[in-house]
Amino acid sequence: MKRILFSLAAFSLTCGPITAAPLKVYILAGQSNMEGHAKIETFDYLGDDPATAPLLKQMRGPDGKPAVCDKVWISYLTGKFDGSANGEGFGKLTAGYGARGDRPTEDGGKIGPEFTFGLTMDAALEEPVLIIKTAWGGRSLHTEFRPPGAGPYELNDYQKKLYYGPPGHGVPKDMNEWLAEKERETGRFYRYMVEHVKHVLADPKRVCPDYDPAAGYEIAGFVWFQGFNDMVDSHTYPDRGKPERFAVYSDLLAHFIRDVRKDFNAPEMPFVIGVMGVGGINANPDTLAFRKAMTAPSLLPEFRGSVFAVPTAPFWSEELAAIDEKRQQVRQMGHYLNSKHKDHANADGHMTEEKKRAYLKDYEASLITPADLALWERGASNAGYHYFGCAKTFALMGKAFAETLLTSTAP
Repeated sequence: MKRILFSLAAFSLTCGPITAAPLKVYILAGQSNMEGHAKIETFDYLGDDPATAPLLKQMRGPDGKPAVCDKVWISYLTGKFDGSANGEGFGKLTAGYGARGDRPTEDGGKIGPEFTFGLTMDAALEEPVLIIKTAWGGRSLHTEFRPPGAGPYELNDYQKKLYYGPPGHGVPKDMNEWLAEKERETGRFYRYMVEHVKHVLADPKRVCPDYDPAAGYEIAGFVWFQGFNDMVDSHTYPDRGKPERFAVYSDLLAHFIRDVRKDFNAPEMPFVIGVMGVGGINANPDTLAFRKAMTAPSLLPEFRGSVFAVPTAPFWSEELAAIDEKRQQVRQMGHYLNSKHKDHANADGHMTEEKKRAYLKDYEASLITPADLALWERGASNAGYHYFGCAKTFALMGKAFAETLLTSTAP
């Protein structure tokens, strides 16, 4: 496979040409799960499983603190979900480059896939590595990350009928204002991503002190981990239950791959699609349909051998999901107690707040055991749509993304 190298040849009168290894550059981009919401406090959960205990050792240094990579640096552009307060954090890769919210330059105490992605690269490669990560929560491919090759966002037939019909749920109050906002947002985060990558690569030594200008750099791969906002958008992707409901996403992602390769002057850049794994192996039919749509670009003839779909459903924690289901039942019971539901304890609405709390406490104790609570505290730190903020899950995903790229570029 032809690699995209940016380098200057070094020559020796006695030994002939000497070429130092170029800096390996990997671009990571996406929304909240690329940000990463796994708190460092959930690291110990990896040690409970003999299969991941060795990975936990790799994630920690001799002092018991999160490992710091020897040869991997990171530049991370992030900010609030709306793109305000954008800022860059950079340095040697360690834990803390996960979700940072409105404090993008500060250690957020969380990891995303970048941590074990970098650890895996650090262990496998002799040359220095630079990760350029851009991620914001709640951003869609159909709008904010929309690639230029896809053209402007256009209303589909369902939206035209709904938005220009009688006022109702989900209908814009002012179509002109809605359309103007859509135009402003379309591609905005795609542009943030491209601008930041080019900014970093204009002076790699600013982030990576080991960068050798004589050796140059190689854009060695791109990882895309996004999808939740598209998956739950029933207006852009109507026809729930139909097999090709998310075909538009497949088309957008194919445009995205072509465009980033063009914008980074890397026409054969290996590209990994992190396929949405929320819900696990046995997720609902719409989630399964969305995964199929995410995978589809990797099957196109033009992308075979250079675009790879990596499922993340195998890394979903089923035992945490089972506990979360019980937690949801408790929350639902709390709703019933406040709504005078005829089939529940507060049917007449006369239960005092004190009695509600006592009833809910007893109900929770009947469902969630002390062992469940201990396991949840050990392994989870966020909601299901963020893979429960489970470090084990994010560690396995990052490792899988890295191994896929290493295999794809192996001689």
